[in-house]
Amino acid sequence: MSPRVQAAAPELILATASAARRAVLAAAGLRFTAQAAAVDEAAIKESAQAEGIPVEDAAMLLAEAKAQRIARRHPEALVIGADQMLVCEGQWFDKPAGMDGARAHLQALRGRTHELVSAMVCWRGGMQVWQHVARPRLAMRDFSDAFLDAYLEAEGEAVLTSVGAYRLEGLGVQLFDRIEGEHSAILGLPLLPLLGFLRQHGALLR
Repeated sequence: MSPRVQAAAPELILATASAARRAVLAAAGLRFTAQAAAVDEAAIKESAQAEGIPVEDAAMLLAEAKAQRIARRHPEALVIGADQMLVCEGQWFDKPAGMDGARAHLQALRGRTHELVSAMVCWRGGMQVWQHVARPRLAMRDFSDAFLDAYLEAEGEAVLTSVGAYRLEGLGVQLFDRIEGEHSAILGLPLLPLLGFLRQHGALLR
């Protein structure tokens, strides 16, 4: 992005190892670096469930933990943390463990509507300066076992990178009847709200 559109400061850091989230920011033309934040996601989720914390608050805890970890090392930067949780009829889903897990995920989601709760926070100067939660809804069609077999064979272990065992940018879009919500939010980084905040914060021209 031209310096006339994006300010020279603050430096933008995306606290993620997610290729999909990096691609969303890159496609929007932003200059940024990406740094994976080492946080114990499983422990945070287990604690949230034990305490009965709503899924959107659990996703926010994860996003904040990532942003805070990177922000400690880069206090002058604007650090973006994001996380996403899939919930279907009250059940929380994690990324599938192996291809059998992916099959079980898709069988559980088949014919049902689920939400992808996408939380995002920004940290700068040792504090949180912004947060946002989006909740896209996706209705998975009642596909046949034959389609499921063909889908898993075609996609292979790529499905293991997604909490829902699908990639909408590929064959996974054929799993659905209806999708509601911003595409970037489905990918785990609600872009339009983030761009709005960056303009307000002076990182982008209004």
